[in-house]
Amino acid sequence: MATGNNGVPMKGQWPVDPQEDVPISKERIWIDGCFDFSHHGHAGAMLQARQLGKELFVGVHSDQDIMDNKGPTVMTLKERVAAVDACRWSTRSIPYAPYVTSLPWISHYGCYYVVHGDDITSDASGEDCYRYVKEAGRFLVVKRTPGISTTDLVGRMLLCTKGHFIKSLTETISGEEGYGSVEERRSNANDMTKRITDYARDYTGLRPGAEVWSCSTLATSTGDSIHQGQNQCKKLVAGVEPRPDQRVVYVDGGFDLFSSGHIEFLRQVNKAEEVEGIQNGWYEASAKQRRLDQYGEDYGPAYVIAGIHDDEVINYWKGVNYPIMNIFERGLCVLQCRYINAVIFSAPFTPTKSYLTDLPYGTPNVVYHGPTSFMPSTHDVYSAPKEMAIYREIGDHDFQTVNASEIVQRILRSREMYEERQRKKGEKGIGEEAVKRREQMESEATKVQEGRTRDTR
Repeated sequence: MATGNNGVPMKGQWPVDPQEDVPISKERIWIDGCFDFSHHGHAGAMLQARQLGKELFVGVHSDQDIMDNKGPTVMTLKERVAAVDACRWSTRSIPYAPYVTSLPWISHYGCYYVVHGDDITSDASGEDCYRYVKEAGRFLVVKRTPGISTTDLVGRMLLCTKGHFIKSLTETISGEEGYGSVEERRSNANDMTKRITDYARDYTGLRPGAEVWSCSTLATSTGDSIHQGQNQCKKLVAGVEPRPDQRVVYVDGGFDLFSSGHIEFLRQVNKAEEVEGIQNGWYEASAKQRRLDQYGEDYGPAYVIAGIHDDEVINYWKGVNYPIMNIFERGLCVLQCRYINAVIFSAPFTPTKSYLTDLPYGTPNVVYHGPTSFMPSTHDVYSAPKEMAIYREIGDHDFQTVNASEIVQRILRSREMYEERQRKKGEKGIGEEAVKRREQMESEATKVQEGRTRDTR
């Protein structure tokens, strides 16, 4: 990307079209950042920014710019852009956006206001990254999402802590489980419930969107197999239900650190259903017009439900202190994704026939699974959907190896650089002994998994 002396791309060299300047509108909002890890803090900022306008352009800094100003990234630019593109509230991602927000950049793409959280962001020289847009009166502040950041997650990985685990999400959001006094638990429960409701909003950030359910079951995660009793789903947030003729799709998983591997799997599921829709005439002009006449708007051919496993289930199979994100955090990450329509918290590890037939919208038309490696060796988790002839697999893709374990290994391989990044954030050093303990725990967990898993999930 060729730029002039002022750092502005030359004509024809902008990273994303259009190459010509766009008329500036106060309804078109700009937000930028590193967006390292796809955690719900980033999504929360994008949601608030989207609510201030009708379009949201998201600038994503390059790996080199972040290294020069902040420290190393965990995820590559390509992976970070994929995460931004998957956010329901993002209209367009702009890679290689400058670390110090530039008026010519935001004006080129027709954005008037720049939005950022209420924390201070500085460049390598210690100056405010938003000084130019602030001076121009084009800066708006939104509330930073508390309790989550890339720095927090790196700390969990290196220190192997489990204090973030949630035993029961339903009891936590009812105020029955958690830390502190009764009043503190209730306050935390109300905040969590509000965030779930907010993250379930549609692409405008203002209207109901995804449906949210929780599943209660007698399932246990111990032993060589998983025993399940009767499942019962309870609606937590009302949203948009399946529309006429939509195929109901079910997927499930841990979705830990909601990485590009998960995102690409969900995108491929939608792509597979689009192909199915083409074959069934979904996109024919007459079919589209019929939907517009009858329902006032068009919609896609698939309704994707994502089941999310409990912390203790994931920890049983993966060990150490997985999941790095608890079920609440993982659920928010999945909820903000444009490739899903509903979420079921505490979904059973094994989708049995009784569970699938008792889902809120009835038996799904199809159950998808992707190319991951997390499957009990003595138990075919997907035997039921296979017997029901509704099982399909998504094949290999560019991000199939990017999962929580891979991300942890990236951190361990570059520990010293991440330690420096933590120190810049005011965090205490992790230390060589802590890293060795993590490596030892990972090794021990691998040995345990060899007796429980095979490389098919």
